[in-house]
Amino acid sequence: MKKSPLALVAALGIVLGVVATTAITAVATNNTKPPPPRADGRSGAVVVAWNQELLHIVQAPGDRPANIHPTRSFAIMHAAIYDAVVSVTRDDPPYLFSVPAPREARIDAAAAQAAHDSLAALYPKLQPELDSLLDSQLGSIPDGKPKQDGIRVGVDVAARLVAARANDGSAVVPPPFVAGTQPGDYRPTPPNFPAPVFTGWADVAPFVIGSASQFRPASPPAVTSAAYASALNEVKSLGQNTSATRTADQTVVAKFWAPPIWNTWNEIADRAVTAHHTNLETSARLFAILNLTFADSVIAFYEAKYHFTVWRPITAIRLGDTIGNPAITGDPSWTPLAVTAADPSYPGAHSTMSAAGASVLSAFFGDRGQIDVTSDTLPGTVRSFTSFGAIATEAGLSRIYAGQHTPLDDAAGQQLGRQVAQFVLRSSKSQDFGSCAAAVSVAGGY
Repeated sequence: MKKSPLALVAALGIVLGVVATTAITAVATNNTKPPPPRADGRSGAVVVAWNQELLHIVQAPGDRPANIHPTRSFAIMHAAIYDAVVSVTRDDPPYLFSVPAPREARIDAAAAQAAHDSLAALYPKLQPELDSLLDSQLGSIPDGKPKQDGIRVGVDVAARLVAARANDGSAVVPPPFVAGTQPGDYRPTPPNFPAPVFTGWADVAPFVIGSASQFRPASPPAVTSAAYASALNEVKSLGQNTSATRTADQTVVAKFWAPPIWNTWNEIADRAVTAHHTNLETSARLFAILNLTFADSVIAFYEAKYHFTVWRPITAIRLGDTIGNPAITGDPSWTPLAVTAADPSYPGAHSTMSAAGASVLSAFFGDRGQIDVTSDTLPGTVRSFTSFGAIATEAGLSRIYAGQHTPLDDAAGQQLGRQVAQFVLRSSKSQDFGSCAAAVSVAGGY
């Protein structure tokens, strides 16, 4: 781990590029367009391949522990890839570890080995599958000292990253959640009333931010307020399963964005990196910052969710006549378009993650251009956008159309995601990158 703590005062070093109106132009950290793929191991394809492998793992039933949030795995793997690469290039500050490496070491070998070893530690039952992917990648690299030096770097960095997160609080089983009974208090939701999930995830050590509550949103309006009534009535109208006010396109939007949102944004990043032939160094940095941001965003929004414990729209609408708000009329039979997620409402997870993802990808690629997005739940459907920000806006609104969240949840989530992303982006140019959060974890602060 790096020594000599420095203040996190470095300015954001990722330059926003000038982009064309018809396609996003990727911009590297030196303010130049990234080069086309090269035969010397500097193509970003190796990072995309491992990102797609992890997407496959987290989407397969039974391949991951249900009590460990998948964003932790993405953050660990991509931090390992990034630290392995910069151990060789020395062009950017490492996230946590920089190990000795000759300049001639193959960074593609280092990246592949770091990805493999970190995932093998996280998913030991999948070792044969991971070995196969590693063998195919290493098999395309000429044998020799540069290849072996790269492999050694990957092994060393991955072991250090996995060990650094071994006692981060993610394996702690939280006490049972006790639901409140007052108006506004969260409680399990119909139809199956599942137990709340990730109730203790706020106690997991952050990857970069200083604490889970660092960017906690302001308290939501009281359920007796006019602002709350307005927000609830909007989702009551638009989010009902038989809504007459939701348009056909809004219904598509609600279903399109149903998959785990961190997966969708990683798929968006895969396509962006591939389309612009982003080199290995920049790809490793992008995915590390993106997924460290996602991991910390999840820690932050769960901290806020269980701090405020705001009930979901379905509960509020069905119990509307008991709230004591004259602007709210209850409907005991109201049912949302989508089954409600098993956690409190405020802030919205989709909104938080989407604002975070848009902020990071915009920093690398700019925020104007044609972006096409597909969905795992609506095969063949493609939605087109002119910016990453527009994607984030629609993803947040989709939860209102699905009856999951109010506009209050959406606004708070969008702000939280932007704040976490901006902090990680700024920190990523500091010599202390992830050391501050790691030091707090080691000191027993979580």
